[in-house]
Amino acid sequence: MNTEQQFVQLLQQNKEKYYRLAFAYTKNQQDALDIVYGAIVRAMQKLHTIKKREFMDTWFYRILINESVSFLRRSQNIIYFDELPQLADQQPDTDQHIALYSAIDRLSPELKTIVILRFFEDRPLKEIAALTSTNLSTVKARLYRALKILKIEIGSQDDD
Repeated sequence: MNTEQQFVQLLQQNKEKYYRLAFAYTKNQQDALDIVYGAIVRAMQKLHTIKKREFMDTWFYRILINESVSFLRRSQNIIYFDELPQLADQQPDTDQHIALYSAIDRLSPELKTIVILRFFEDRPLKEIAALTSTNLSTVKARLYRALKILKIEIGSQDDD
C-alpha cells in the first residue's frame, strides 16, 4: 500500500475524531468541516515529506491543530459554546457543563489545545508534546495553568 492509500485509509477510519477536534475549536459544523478539508488539502500537498508512515496520524493531527488555531486567529471572534459536540453516549445539558465548556473556550489557543487533546481526545502528555512541538515539561505547565484558570472561572460562576 502506498503512502497516499494509507493516508486515505487513515482519514476514513478517523474522520469523526478529526471532525470532533475541529468542532471543539469552532463550535460550528461548517467551519469545522472547512478546517478538516483544509487540513486534508495541506496534508495531501505535503504527503511526500512523511519519513515514517507509522507517525502519519500524529503528523495529520498536528496539521489539523495548526489549521484550527489559524482559523481562530483569522476569525478573531470570541466564540462560546452555544452548541456542544454530539458525542455518542454523552449529551451534557446542565449549567455546570455549559459553564465548563465556555471557560475552556475562553482559554488561549495554547492552553485550549492542551486541554482538548488531553481530556477530549484522551491523548497522553508525551504525545501532546510531540503534536504541539513543545517540551513535556511545558505541556505539563500549560495543563496545570489551564486547570487552575478553569477552576477559578468555574468557582467564580458558582458564587454568582
